[in-house]
Amino acid sequence: MTRSLQAVAYRRPSVLESAAGGPRLGLETSRGATPSGTVDHPRFFTGFLTSPQVASAGLLAVADVAAARYYQPQLRASLDPVVTGNGDRLRFESFSGCGGVYARLDVLAGGLDGDEVGHGTTNVDVNNPLREALSRIGAHDPLHLRVGPEELAVTTLDGPVVEKKVPLPNRWLRGFAEAQVTAAGFDLRAELTAAEAVRFLRALPRGGARSVSAPPRWVVPAGHVLRPTTRAVPGAVCLPGPERLAALQRVLRHATALRVYGPAVTSGAAATASAWEAVLPGMRLTLTLSPDASRGFSGEGGVLDALATDEAAGDAELIAVLLAWEPRIDVAGLAAGSGLTAERVRAALVRLGTSGRVGYDTAEAAYFHRELPYDADRAERHNPRLRSARALVAAGAVALDGELGTVTAEDDHVHRVRDAAGVLSCSCLWWARYRGGRGPCKHALAVRMVRRGAAVEQGTVRVDGGVR
Repeated sequence: MTRSLQAVAYRRPSVLESAAGGPRLGLETSRGATPSGTVDHPRFFTGFLTSPQVASAGLLAVADVAAARYYQPQLRASLDPVVTGNGDRLRFESFSGCGGVYARLDVLAGGLDGDEVGHGTTNVDVNNPLREALSRIGAHDPLHLRVGPEELAVTTLDGPVVEKKVPLPNRWLRGFAEAQVTAAGFDLRAELTAAEAVRFLRALPRGGARSVSAPPRWVVPAGHVLRPTTRAVPGAVCLPGPERLAALQRVLRHATALRVYGPAVTSGAAATASAWEAVLPGMRLTLTLSPDASRGFSGEGGVLDALATDEAAGDAELIAVLLAWEPRIDVAGLAAGSGLTAERVRAALVRLGTSGRVGYDTAEAAYFHRELPYDADRAERHNPRLRSARALVAAGAVALDGELGTVTAEDDHVHRVRDAAGVLSCSCLWWARYRGGRGPCKHALAVRMVRRGAAVEQGTVRVDGGVR
């Protein structure tokens, strides 16, 4: 796995301090993006949490995921969560070290009591002493929250800096992009009451060895309960690697409901991703699971078309200028402001999602603006299928004949790609194995690139990646 080192610097470690009015939680920020540009140690919020014990448990759950590897758990993983201020809420996000679980805690306006929430995105320090202190917060303890540096630390610019060198897997960054694209295809499938949520989650396996050949688990909503089933049926939701929902145990006794999201499936469908949202007082904790514990989001391929489309790249640049750290992006408003169609705006948002500039909130079925504090082009540069497809196009290996495309690979193997009404198929082994379930293969992607280039030369109008 390709890795790089990310330097994350803080003024001091995050701490939970005793104070006259109750405990004071200080979450230290790193270098981050804000409306005024990149800023060292931005401040997003100062005030009280209305449900301190719930918020503490939610933060610990997000930190649990950041420190976990659900596949090959013997390998160490520890990455600092990301915090985004969206003006009316704080969002804390993390990804598991194995790349298969995405966690987000949304602390909504009802969960905050204090100054206005700022705008921007940065890393936030959640260290082991802080985790231990948060676990001791009582039900009636008032908790003051500060997200950002102390005033004294800001004026002491030459003071000590706590710096971490964290390994940053490229597939982890690609996973952030793929997870939001996947979630955008989800719908609400079930909502369980608090009591049923407790019963269901506590009955799930907690971990241990699991056979790689074990079939995926499925559940079917039946009123306010979930019934297990051995195969996909219409309305069912996949529960891949149920032990990966362990972080929800942190907040289970505070949850008022459990919402389950997933894509539409047909009888006998292959395993899919799903999202599990614990509804909490003034906040939400969501875990999104990849289709299998051994399968990270980075290889899903849902972003490949957006990365390969020159039109979407240009549209994304325009839409990026119009974003203003909105907690809920209004597609119709962006379409009116940009002069683009709603379809092209959505395609541009997918493109922006590949560089971490927008996320997707399943609870509100809407994108939100954030800027991950990483190299925006990394997801594209380190996507092997995209690189291979561009190389095939550059080598002139693609020939078009109506709906059929012929790709001659470096080993002189010839692959046939059919693109009928926007539906791709290929004769290669990758396509035979996944049937498009993990995005297009490099041959199909190369054919689509060449076909789009031919459409541009002929003056054909393209909408949402298709030729019209």
